[in-house]
Amino acid sequence: MATIVFEQEQVEQGNERPAWQTQAWWEPRLVVVTLVAILSSLALERLEAPAALILIVNVISYIAGGIFGAKTAIESLLQRRIDVDMLMILAALGAALVDQWHEGAILLFLFSLSNVLQDYAIGRSRQAIRSLLKLYPSEAKVKRNGTVEVIKVNLIKVGDLILIEPGERIPVDGMVKAGRSAVDQSPITGESMPVEKSVGDKVFAGTLNQQGMLDVEALQPASDTVLARIIKMVEEAQDSKAPTERFLERFEQIYATLIIAAVALFIVIPPALGWVDFTHNFYRAMVLMTVASPCALVISTPASFISAIAAGARSGVLFKGGAYLEGLALIKAVAFDKTGTLTLGKPAVTDIVPCSEITEEEFLRIAASVESRSEHPLAKAVTNAAQSRGIKLEDVTDFEAIPGRGVQAILNRQVVQIGSPQYLLQNGDFPAKLTEARHRLEDEGKTVMLVQQSGKWIGLIALADQLRPEAKTIIDTLHGLGIKVAMLTGDNPKVAQHIAQQVGVDQVHAGLMPEDKVTVVKQIERTTGAVAMVGDGVNDAPALATASIGIAMGAAGTDVALETADLVLMGDRLELIPYAIGLSKKARRVVWQNISFAIGVIILLIISAFVVNLPLPLGVLGHEGST
Repeated sequence: MATIVFEQEQVEQGNERPAWQTQAWWEPRLVVVTLVAILSSLALERLEAPAALILIVNVISYIAGGIFGAKTAIESLLQRRIDVDMLMILAALGAALVDQWHEGAILLFLFSLSNVLQDYAIGRSRQAIRSLLKLYPSEAKVKRNGTVEVIKVNLIKVGDLILIEPGERIPVDGMVKAGRSAVDQSPITGESMPVEKSVGDKVFAGTLNQQGMLDVEALQPASDTVLARIIKMVEEAQDSKAPTERFLERFEQIYATLIIAAVALFIVIPPALGWVDFTHNFYRAMVLMTVASPCALVISTPASFISAIAAGARSGVLFKGGAYLEGLALIKAVAFDKTGTLTLGKPAVTDIVPCSEITEEEFLRIAASVESRSEHPLAKAVTNAAQSRGIKLEDVTDFEAIPGRGVQAILNRQVVQIGSPQYLLQNGDFPAKLTEARHRLEDEGKTVMLVQQSGKWIGLIALADQLRPEAKTIIDTLHGLGIKVAMLTGDNPKVAQHIAQQVGVDQVHAGLMPEDKVTVVKQIERTTGAVAMVGDGVNDAPALATASIGIAMGAAGTDVALETADLVLMGDRLELIPYAIGLSKKARRVVWQNISFAIGVIILLIISAFVVNLPLPLGVLGHEGST
């Protein structure tokens, strides 16, 4: 699969078979030959042409209409299997034996035409792969040794600097080294809006650069990008089989064998008992063999599942196979990881509590000026809060970070200290107002940082991971589908309960290690039923693997997620979860509608073969029409 990105070059070099050597090229053309031969035979009979000429034309119609069916039937026989192709070929040969060449030829014509239409329908579903391949540009501009050269995408090496102009697709996964632009990432992550990219940001192969110039350093060769892995997953998913599909394939073998046995008995017994003449009975047996064939039944499942997998891929939902598509429709509970799934996974300032003698803006200016020198996520959250209010920061000197405790620096000749309560409360009595606020905020599951200036308390700042805006709506939607929702987190119980109350989950499990999440998933499965686990694919990998369906979220570029999960959401969009469940339920519903329709048609045609002496051409038309 890794070489799939080189498909265009292989075609240019002539390494692939020409189209005219493939069955897909020949089969529709032979269908036309079969029809022409049938019409020619009918015309020759009306013109009373020589019998030998009519026989030659009939044989041509049989060869053109039955060559691929015969090939498939023989291959199946060599593997000790009997399939519907065998039934069709035997029925056509039987018609010829009783001098009903036209009926047999019409059978082969409609059967081969049905196969062509079937391949076309499934081919349309497989367009997802071809459309993904089109996302690869064939060439790229690479800067080497001070000069810019245009090279084939597959010749790009890790570390190469690629120049991306406005309107060009990015050829490999990489990191922006210079420039600023908006990039359309919808083919990879499913995001509807372009994403701003600047120095240090990662970009993905297949995404579209919009208005700015970007210099991108290649992090992977073209054969090992996120896009290449997506194509591989979609391809493998479309080739894998759901349980219903596997059952129908096994059923086809048994059913086809029983039909042949029943038809053989029907050919021999009634004439032997003197009930009917052999020729009339043999013809009826060929009709029975044709209408009883399970063609529509066999195609009912793969066509639906392949279509659903392709539709999901276009929307940013990657099923790893039909089994997981079908399995998702049966889940009774969804277990969410908290951090990065129900929440954004990034802390933000929620509360600012200054002392009475200082304004909130002045307090935030002091704290953010010091924190601006730190790389810690909490420090960045404080700095972002100040910048969002338009507060101008000041320069500090003698900055020092104390790991696990806090930071300190000199601002306007005064020492400012910011840190955890456990660290800074050693520095003296804490004001009652701030003590009350601190306990209240900690009870809400928030992280509290205290701030001192020249030994005086000037306030505190509370931070918390932010709930995704859509989280509650998505959980309400799942409840509407009759699905129980649990939240699994390694965070402390207070934080977990605070988040749970906001989103309305049914169960909360906090303070969990990765192995504990596995135990909880198994417990939910025992009490509720099949469970889908939603996580980030890294620390949640054991739980993703244990659950009935593992769903990795926001997995663009995450190797562990792509490998571990059964279902990958290529973007941080919770709404894709109800969409995926709805898609799987619809696919399963369509499959059973198809199966019911196919069985109903078979029963109706078999009854018609006995009750109204259904002629072979009409039997073939009903049979292939249902397919």
